[in-house]
Amino acid sequence: MAASSSALRVYSAILKELRSTQGHNYKQSLAYTYVKDQFRKNKVTGERYCRAQQEALHASQTYLCLLTSTRNHQALHELYHGKGERSPEEVAGLVGLRLPTQPGGKGWEK
Repeated sequence: MAASSSALRVYSAILKELRSTQGHNYKQSLAYTYVKDQFRKNKVTGERYCRAQQEALHASQTYLCLLTSTRNHQALHELYHGKGERSPEEVAGLVGLRLPTQPGGKGWEK
């Protein structure tokens, strides 16, 4: 029974990831159809508990990890992707630092 609830959680998490990447029409995608067919093909019944079902659960957890990691990578890429040449002040501010100022007024600082 624990494997069944774990498989159901993985299935719903995969569908959530597909929904977040493909929008509301995710049910027309090939990925949705494939995942749905694989989960129906490998579901556990009272008479059958075999190694193939455990392998399918592991493959689905790996696929969920791939989808989640891809979404996180895309978000980080959009956040930190280079937008051309940045000034040293902007780069320092990006990592939470300040550039030192020249004391005494040499005339070249702002």
